[in-house]
Amino acid sequence: MRKIAMLNQKGGVGKTTSVVNIAAALALAGAKVVVADFDPQAHLTIHLGVEPDTIESGTYKVLTGSADFDDAVIEVRPNLYLLGANIHLVGAESELISIVGRETIFREAIAASKQDFDYLLIDCPPSLGLLTLNSLAAAGQVIIPLQPHFLALQGLGKLLQTVALVSRRINPELSVSSVLMCMFDSRTSLSEEVINDINKFLAGARQSDCPWSKAEIIPVFVRRNIKLAEAPSYGKTIFEYEPSCHGAEDYRRIAQYLQDKNIGDDKQFEQADNPEIQTQLS
Repeated sequence: MRKIAMLNQKGGVGKTTSVVNIAAALALAGAKVVVADFDPQAHLTIHLGVEPDTIESGTYKVLTGSADFDDAVIEVRPNLYLLGANIHLVGAESELISIVGRETIFREAIAASKQDFDYLLIDCPPSLGLLTLNSLAAAGQVIIPLQPHFLALQGLGKLLQTVALVSRRINPELSVSSVLMCMFDSRTSLSEEVINDINKFLAGARQSDCPWSKAEIIPVFVRRNIKLAEAPSYGKTIFEYEPSCHGAEDYRRIAQYLQDKNIGDDKQFEQADNPEIQTQLS
């Protein structure tokens, strides 16, 4: 299973949108995908058309040991499964504060799974607390979604410090695989300046042993698109809401990039032969 955490402590950068639509594109391509909602606001759960109040198990019960991972996930689309969240997740950090090994509970829950998933995508909360630590302890790679503006660069250093700390103390296999540019506007010079700055920073880490030494900017930028903003209110992925828009095109290409790069440490999957799926991905 390829385990990817979508991480940024700043809200509104396209994190949840990216998890939902990358996962949906991978599922359409024939992969068996599970997404995990680690945000108490449950935006990922809502985006997939599931009412948080209907989540009986989900992330909260998995973390508190009240449910197994396999029992808590639900199938929400063909090949696409959800470990949902609700307001109870708010109390998870305080309930786990005295538990030994609390940072690795989710990793151990996944290890006990009998499901044969190709991908796990984790929607991390917009904070760097225990929920995020559990996400990073379980993940193999981190994708950092950023908006191309100056303030985005200010938070990048803090994110990388957190990843380095988790890599050093909890999960030596953790690395930053890529940076995903969201809400990109090619008409502004600032966007290009930010991308150049990030590329220079990542290039400077190439000869080091830091967790982001092999990171790169994904060469597909998610363009500003109103349809991406509208889709969550209908509980739909972009491929269900407006499959011909720029947002759908961008996330198809990002999913293809992830397949081509073989992000993760397990087997490749072969794309389904279903002509309908092939048409949607072309």
